[in-house]
Amino acid sequence: MPAIEKLNIHDRIYAQWEKFIKTGTYDVGTIRPPIAESWLRCRQAGVNPHQSTHYQGCHTEEYADLLQEKAKFIKVAKPFMDNLYGFVKGSGFVVVLTDEKGCVLEMHCDDATRKNPVTGTFFPGVNWREEEMGTNAIGLALAGGEPIQVSGAEHYCQKHHCLTCSAAPIKDADGSVMGALDMSGPSSATHLHTLGMVAAAAEAIMAQLRIQRKNQELALVNNRLRHFFNTVSDGVIIVDREEVIIELNPAAKEMLDNSRKNVLGMPVNSIFENKSAAQNKKLTINKHFSEVEIMLEMKDGLCHCLASGVPVINEQGAVTGGIIILRPIKQMQNLVNRLSGYYATLQFSDIIGDSIELREVIRLATLTATTSANILLQGESGTGKEIFAQAIHNRSAQHGGPFIAVNCGAIPRELIGSELFGYEEGAFTGAKRGGKLGKFELASGGTLFLDEIGDMPLEQQIALLRVIQEKKVARIGSDKMIPVNVRLICATNKNLLHEVERGTFRQDLFYRLNVMSITLPPVRSRVNDISLLFNHFLEKLSRDWNSKFFVEPEVFDCLKRYSWPGNVRELQNVVERAASLAENGIIGLRHLPAEICAPPVRPQPTLMQQAMPVLENREQRQQLAKNAEKQKILMLLDRHAGNVSQVARELGVSRKTLYNKMQAYAIKN
Repeated sequence: MPAIEKLNIHDRIYAQWEKFIKTGTYDVGTIRPPIAESWLRCRQAGVNPHQSTHYQGCHTEEYADLLQEKAKFIKVAKPFMDNLYGFVKGSGFVVVLTDEKGCVLEMHCDDATRKNPVTGTFFPGVNWREEEMGTNAIGLALAGGEPIQVSGAEHYCQKHHCLTCSAAPIKDADGSVMGALDMSGPSSATHLHTLGMVAAAAEAIMAQLRIQRKNQELALVNNRLRHFFNTVSDGVIIVDREEVIIELNPAAKEMLDNSRKNVLGMPVNSIFENKSAAQNKKLTINKHFSEVEIMLEMKDGLCHCLASGVPVINEQGAVTGGIIILRPIKQMQNLVNRLSGYYATLQFSDIIGDSIELREVIRLATLTATTSANILLQGESGTGKEIFAQAIHNRSAQHGGPFIAVNCGAIPRELIGSELFGYEEGAFTGAKRGGKLGKFELASGGTLFLDEIGDMPLEQQIALLRVIQEKKVARIGSDKMIPVNVRLICATNKNLLHEVERGTFRQDLFYRLNVMSITLPPVRSRVNDISLLFNHFLEKLSRDWNSKFFVEPEVFDCLKRYSWPGNVRELQNVVERAASLAENGIIGLRHLPAEICAPPVRPQPTLMQQAMPVLENREQRQQLAKNAEKQKILMLLDRHAGNVSQVARELGVSRKTLYNKMQAYAIKN
């Protein structure tokens, strides 16, 4: 634009400015709307158009805090300010960065420009908002959110008429104004291209801020994924497009380092026990696969796992690698057991009674618990066989594992096999999708309690015998053998020897189960325990019902005369009945069932009593205790490879005492 034309425009604007300052009016069409609107705001706000205040930079602690707060913003903007200033260096222009309130954060200029009265109002910390400085480019850019140029008399304050200012807002990714970029110089150097340069630089700063924010978001996501990758309990394997292992998470390293020092760089299928073409086809990363059963090769054996995988696909749709997740089935079983209540809660201390017969059985069970031998609990119904099974489990080396109870007599004959051994998908009509884990697999690492073992069908007895012998189980519909480590406790109210003679129970299975036999005494042989049991159940009801009870003395006399064919279970039911009927909490004979109060009838000996040892004399009890002690010594000698000192230490006896016991039991080391 020719200099004479610039001068005429400046004069016309100055004339309108003078008119507005004097009258508050201007000629419509002579002043740009944003400028005119700003003049009106300034007049209404009482801004002095003739102000001559010399503004000083703000170097207070507050400003220092502001600079620290805006440090990242300044760091991003500075390179672009340097570049912009490079075009106008030495021309009297200054490049300024402000915050969202108009406070100068950073400025680039030479010494001459800094000392020039024309640009002398630009200082670090000075505020260029409209309320302070009147109409100006920085204030309008911040208020309007658009780039703008203000030159000469367009400024509301007369002392700024010597300036031309071009400013553009800087916004974050959400569109909120973060600050403004401004380039100001002598009004005689006004040029529209200046505004274009400033707007372009502001856009570049905003683009860099968006990139920085995206990088921060990606870093946050990456940190979260890395944290998940490192802490997830499942093994995670990352492979490249050639299905070569390139990364492992700590869980996978722990699983695989047992077999190899380093599996990085190895084909992923090389770590699996089954390397058949069919299996490898299932585990390809070219497609998604879910819960494929595999055997992972470990130093100390095979680890039964479920493998799931998903391909990693780039923007062009090509497979660039894959992620494989390994989940040990044992780990899943432990979780299922914990959530399903497959754990034992009772200890030997929870068994109520003080009779000689019961104390001897508890002593024998305590000794037996610490061995790994199979246990057969015998006794009439209601004598507490499951309580003993739980107590044995909690005293055993498997106490940290699951305790799973199965009543063989309560499961239909055709279902007991699938319940114990599990089945594969499609093994039979009605089989669940995905198959089902059997109780042996669920109990691995813990105890499986088979109640009413005498009711197990013969065909399933054969399968049970095979599992006991091989310590492996095959699901129905599969020939794959799965290792299981299970402590087996069985219980029966039948005479299994008699069942063997009848041909309803396999002899070889009986001897496998009857390694350690414990016979629980019936209640009628524990007369002195009846009152203890009665009071125990009554106290529990008192707590549950928040009631108090008193028992008349003749009640206990009557209870002790009764034969208790239902044993402890029957006694517990009698207590609950009596407490429910008791008026005012007083339990008398009238609250007992009629059969209990009837004259005593000598009970006929049961088949169990006729054919089974029931610990009726001291000699039998002593012999059973000796057998248990001998078994324990043999087991410990085997465990410690014949080291007598270690065995004696674990038994809590001297070496001499141990040698004497070994001699008495004819144990040769």
